[in-house]
Amino acid sequence: KAANSKYCQCLYFSSNALARKIEKLANESWKKVGLTPSHAYLLMLAIEDPGIQPSALVKQLLLTPSTITRLIEKLEEKKLVVRTTEGKLTNVYPTPKAKVMLPDLKDCLNHFYQNYSAIIGKDESARLVTSMNKLVDKLPA
Repeated sequence: KAANSKYCQCLYFSSNALARKIEKLANESWKKVGLTPSHAYLLMLAIEDPGIQPSALVKQLLLTPSTITRLIEKLEEKKLVVRTTEGKLTNVYPTPKAKVMLPDLKDCLNHFYQNYSAIIGKDESARLVTSMNKLVDKLPA
């Protein structure tokens, strides 16, 4: 139990313990489509906003540009997205193979939400996400 740990009062320890458990739940939910959660979220953004730019993906996913680039490269290897360059702008487009995955991707997202909500509770989950977002916004980049 986390509450019994010597470091239970430490934000670093507690947030990482929570992140590991949530990561495990998320990975289980996304297994159906053979993608990690980060790849799946990026792919959904590309499907819902064809031509999305990496800078917009950085803002939406709260990841570094280099991480976004690695995620895109992996999705390109899987033939799920293509990048085009127009002048200085790079755009990310879903492939036809990716577009047909959208219902399954949304099912995985719903499964993940239902799974953690059943464990934590819908109200507590909503409060936790809201509080976490406020904290993320307060902390320096």
